[in-house]
Amino acid sequence: MSIKTLVFRALSSRFVTLTLLLLAAQFVSAQDNVGDDSTVVYPASYFAEFNPVTAQDMLDRIPGVGSATGGGGNFGGSRQGGGNGGRGLGSGSGGSQIIINGKRTAGKNNQTSGQMDRITAEQVDYIQIIRGTSGELDVRGSSQVVNVVLFEELSSNSLSFEANMDRYLDHNTAPGGSLAYSGQSGALNYVLSAAAEPRYDHGVSKETSVLADFSLNDEVREERIREQDSYDLSVNLDYEINLKSSARLNGLYSQNDNPTDVLRYTTDFRVNPSLTAIEREEIPGDRDNWEIGGDYEYVMDSGSRFKFLFISNRNDSASTRERFDVFADGSESKDLFLDLASTTTERIVRASFTRGFLEDQDIEFGAERAQTTLASSLDLGLPDSTGTPSADFGGLVPQNVSNANSTVEEIRLEPFIIYNWNINSRTSLESTLLYELSQISQSGDVNRKRDFDFIKPKVDLRYNLTPQLQLRGSIEKVVQQLRFSDFVASNDPQDNDSLTLAGNENLRQEWFWKYDINAEYRLPNDIGVVDANIFYHRHTDVISRIDVSPSEDDLQSANGNIGEGDMYGITLNASIRMRMFNMPNLLVTSRLNVRDSNITDPFLGIDRRFSRFGRGRLNLGFRHDVPKWNMNYGLEWSNRFDSNEKIYDIDDIADYIGEPNTTAFVQFVDSRGITYRFDARNATSNLQCRERQRYIGRINTGILEEIEDQCATSGRVVSLKINGTF
Repeated sequence: MSIKTLVFRALSSRFVTLTLLLLAAQFVSAQDNVGDDSTVVYPASYFAEFNPVTAQDMLDRIPGVGSATGGGGNFGGSRQGGGNGGRGLGSGSGGSQIIINGKRTAGKNNQTSGQMDRITAEQVDYIQIIRGTSGELDVRGSSQVVNVVLFEELSSNSLSFEANMDRYLDHNTAPGGSLAYSGQSGALNYVLSAAAEPRYDHGVSKETSVLADFSLNDEVREERIREQDSYDLSVNLDYEINLKSSARLNGLYSQNDNPTDVLRYTTDFRVNPSLTAIEREEIPGDRDNWEIGGDYEYVMDSGSRFKFLFISNRNDSASTRERFDVFADGSESKDLFLDLASTTTERIVRASFTRGFLEDQDIEFGAERAQTTLASSLDLGLPDSTGTPSADFGGLVPQNVSNANSTVEEIRLEPFIIYNWNINSRTSLESTLLYELSQISQSGDVNRKRDFDFIKPKVDLRYNLTPQLQLRGSIEKVVQQLRFSDFVASNDPQDNDSLTLAGNENLRQEWFWKYDINAEYRLPNDIGVVDANIFYHRHTDVISRIDVSPSEDDLQSANGNIGEGDMYGITLNASIRMRMFNMPNLLVTSRLNVRDSNITDPFLGIDRRFSRFGRGRLNLGFRHDVPKWNMNYGLEWSNRFDSNEKIYDIDDIADYIGEPNTTAFVQFVDSRGITYRFDARNATSNLQCRERQRYIGRINTGILEEIEDQCATSGRVVSLKINGTF
């Protein structure tokens, strides 16, 4: 059965269910916290029976916002750092956005959603779920906006704390904790926090390889231990200068060093008796980043607003991979030295002016400028009898790697106009026009400069059939930002036989037309939310692996542009309170995503799916609050639909499958308001597997060399968390 058939069958089934719910709802009174403009309001009193400690605890109780097991919901936001591809701020991610007192945090690594665990519940006056569009909002293009409104005056300052202990697969334990101090001093609101969290990981994997004639080749068993802790310091300040102007300042410093040790056993079955070789790797890793951001807003007597925003951040990353052959007598011989370092910096300024005109209409115009720079270096040393060893390369012989030392810089200017029109009490329209001008230059081993420009329109129309039922349609041209790491040579962590990946200085931005149709229904009496989204994307200049081989004896691939392709699918969500079974505090959640795609592969000339573009995923979960016992518990189960989640490369094809992932928790609150939470992450084995077919020469020769079957897991992690507020 084709994916298209599955999509339409799923759509038909859920459409019937939704229709029945709508008909039944006609006989039930409307949800009393939904306003005529479809905005939903949850006052602080709504959460009183749950004894929440933080604002995040409150969000977790709202249908369609929090996750079943806590820790945040579907909040959008830019990815951090130029090296990861998310540069600038943009006009909205299309997902849910969270703001505080109508304002978003001027930050990317330090986002508003990250403050929810640092704001105490007693500071929250009410929470709004805003489903319409407005020029008064600080974010645009979101499916819904979650506005956490704090009391204007706080009775006292508060100190919240958390202490936690994690236990891992290998019985290692790691402590962590955090402190957050928040309050108000005159016109100044502040949140100061410090956190130390374990990021330890113990992964084990097994790879079995057979040759083309299905005879055993080898078996590789690997144990990888990452000794990582995350240390974060952050500050968020909000100052009301007067009734017309306000300013906010945010800062973050984070250190995430990740030293890793690897022990690998490779058994060769091609000899009799079989032989086992032992390798170990030392990979010290240094990672840190900082960010500072702020904004100033001035509101005129007419209601018009001027806003200025700036963000500056820096991400540093360095690692040195050294591999040793371990012999039977305990001696070692180094056979690999790979040193990687990168520094990404970003500077963003944005200014805008918003004013209303006529009735229920407003327009915002402004511009954003972003400068992003990646400085990257790679040094490779190998044992080589023909070269001269160097101490700078771990005592091995330096190797020539193309495009190994480069600096990539993008300067982007984006003027924009955003027009909002509340056509009537039921209908709103948001239209956006952005013009992107960018210059990307590369210096070092490669010297090149290129200019790009794109016009990016968007139209978002929303219609409230009733205050509970909203229909939404949007059309948008999206221009994907290039990953700077694709421009330069880098490490290949997925393939021990391939030491480096080539860079490609000729990349162009991938862009696509994005079409979405969405329906959301908030069930009466706060029973819950159901919604459906149908999407279609038409992509141009899709980025995937291409052939950049310098010669037939040296096959290499890199990310490059391969042409046009399509994505389409449907997403169905439900978040329902079980009032019909007299269990109003049992919240059941589900999410079904079914999708497909097609593009022409540059190596084989066949139609295939986009790389790693899975068939979809099913998430099921529940959260049950038992107020009389001051406890709650929950579980979330997630499973993707396996099959045909492939990556095509110049000389191999990899297919990925995985087992379901389960997360569970139970939580108690004592009479002092202190919370005790027990978590189990990866409660099932959660094996993630990959089958890779390697070919002799290019894959289009069809000459199979071997088939590798690898499975890996990090295992179950259990933790105890204790938090409270003074």
